[in-house]
Amino acid sequence: MKLVIAEKPSVAQSLAKVIGANKRQDGYLEGNGYLVSWCIGHLVELSAPERYDERYAKWRLEDLPILPERFLYEVSPETKKQYQILKKLMERPDVESLVCATDAGREGELIFRLVYNQCRCQKPFERLWISSMEDAAIREGFEKLKPGTEYDALYEAAICRERADWIVGMNATRLFSCLYHQTLAVGRVMTPTLAMVVMRDAQISAFKPESFWTVQLKARDIDVASRRFSTKSDADRLLSQCQNAGEVVIESVETKEKLEKSPLLYDLTSLQRDANRILGFTAQQTLDYTQSLYEKKLVTYPRTDSSYLTDDMREMLPVLLKAVAEKFRITGSLRNEPVHLASVFDSSKVSDHHAIIPTRTMAESDLTSLPPTEMAILQLISARLLCTAGEDHRYAEVSVKLSCGTEEFTRKGRTVLQLGWKGIWQQFYPDKKNEEDVISRVPGKGTRLTIDSAKVKEGKTSPPKHFTEDTLLSAMETAGEDETPEEAERKGLGTPATRAATIEKLVQRGFMERKGDGKTKHLIATDKGNSLVTVMPEQIQSASMTAEWEQKLLAIEHGEYDAADFMDGIAGMIAGLVANYEKVKGAETLMSRNKVIGTCPHCGAEVLEKQKGWFCSNRECRFILWKDNAYFTKIGKRLTPQIVEKLLKDGRARLKDCKSQKTGKTYNADILLTTEADGRPQFSLEFPDAKGGSK
Repeated sequence: MKLVIAEKPSVAQSLAKVIGANKRQDGYLEGNGYLVSWCIGHLVELSAPERYDERYAKWRLEDLPILPERFLYEVSPETKKQYQILKKLMERPDVESLVCATDAGREGELIFRLVYNQCRCQKPFERLWISSMEDAAIREGFEKLKPGTEYDALYEAAICRERADWIVGMNATRLFSCLYHQTLAVGRVMTPTLAMVVMRDAQISAFKPESFWTVQLKARDIDVASRRFSTKSDADRLLSQCQNAGEVVIESVETKEKLEKSPLLYDLTSLQRDANRILGFTAQQTLDYTQSLYEKKLVTYPRTDSSYLTDDMREMLPVLLKAVAEKFRITGSLRNEPVHLASVFDSSKVSDHHAIIPTRTMAESDLTSLPPTEMAILQLISARLLCTAGEDHRYAEVSVKLSCGTEEFTRKGRTVLQLGWKGIWQQFYPDKKNEEDVISRVPGKGTRLTIDSAKVKEGKTSPPKHFTEDTLLSAMETAGEDETPEEAERKGLGTPATRAATIEKLVQRGFMERKGDGKTKHLIATDKGNSLVTVMPEQIQSASMTAEWEQKLLAIEHGEYDAADFMDGIAGMIAGLVANYEKVKGAETLMSRNKVIGTCPHCGAEVLEKQKGWFCSNRECRFILWKDNAYFTKIGKRLTPQIVEKLLKDGRARLKDCKSQKTGKTYNADILLTTEADGRPQFSLEFPDAKGGSK
């Protein structure tokens, strides 16, 4: 009998169906020589500091640094029942071996090994490594199981990463929280990400717009502009010269044919960026919707950092392209020949999982019951796949240079010669067409044209733009790339799978907020976020530490670097930080300010944002909105500063994509805020489209 352990119940059920384990038991499935069970995320976690010594229950500077000689683990209380089921299954006499079927990557390896070790299991195990939940992929994966020992180095790198994050987060958080008398969560990925937002906001605040002037001329059908002048008098002088001359001379006309090659397939970060820019989804929403599509067998594994397919997928791609095009009724030229699709395949650029693509199952499925949000993501992934196989987009770029006196005027334009892959994209998104800047037929060099109109136009230099989730994800992906090895599993800050959670944590903990109207909102650092970065030393807020870690973790995976040396380096760095950090003068006062977010609906006093929620400043009033709010958790949402502001101002706020606990379906509703006699908040839902309305 083989015991197969997946990462979550839904995946276990899909595996069990394929391998014939159809008999349902308490916490596992059985049949055809297999037992199939599951973890629920991390069943086994690193212990809290107080497990090592009771004195660590209180946060004191004199107890730092906390550097365990031997790390302790414990079973998560919330998932203890499932852990006990796995332990009993491992101990069954008829179980001869195991199959690690958690997600194929560093984190999935860690989840399985921690449970395996905590149960003190010594039975041999094999590794399932797949990128699709389709039946054929699962079947093939079980035919090609590899010995678990081949992934020992992967596990060693994973355990080093986990323990190093614990050492940095636990010690740095306690250090700065004790020094500045409030909880300041510090993380290797979270803090540098916040620092980028703080720095961008500072650049915008410090920016002073400068005026400039250009001379605009129109001759026949050609509009041209001069270079920028820093003073209006210089532009006026040129305008006068042009008006006196009355004509311009064509100095050159250049036409170059250019092309835009079809885009690469989506990795998770590029999908999240496009979903934010085009659909207005947050990075976390995009990951959640794509994960749901994966578990429904409609797309391949989402948590990937690769934009390529493996070489052994060459034969299946033309068939998939045809099926997806027919599914979405897309017409146009798709390049099915192997020579044209060669750039899509590169096994050397696929570490754990290939790019995200739709599955053959999707092309054969009825999608009418799919939630609109998931359908939007599926459409985006399908559009990208078909565009990848589209012809090059070709256009002619025309550059015209004219002179008047001693000054030169220029104009560029383009004309489409072949829509290519952009024609496929426009069938999916007709409102995203680019307006082409067309230049009509231009006479040859030396031709003189009469000036029909001339004017001076004033402009102003523009500040940098605030980060959106699209641009912040891009910055996280490339942070520290100059110091990260090309072959590193993880470049930049975090991983494709964790970047969304990092952004959400920063917003949830009040270090950052979303602002703006429309689909795409800006990410702005709060006063608390600015203050935190102000007191952070460079080594904590810089991406260079992550780059250095990745170099060494990659070397550990390759057996080229000793794990003990890596951990010694982390311990030395933290010990040095604790011993040498000097408190920033005046920062404590700056950080102690509480933000006023609105007016209490019960007594009219100010509502202040604090660490764990929004509190009425009137101590007699019991109005509190907890950030960890049970009502919002029940409907699958989080209480954010934006929702609180809206509730305090209008008594109601619109919520999208709430989730029913009973059916799992999503719905939109208005949430209403009222208060009880003593000020405690009460929530109710109202459905604008339904008569009678509230729930």
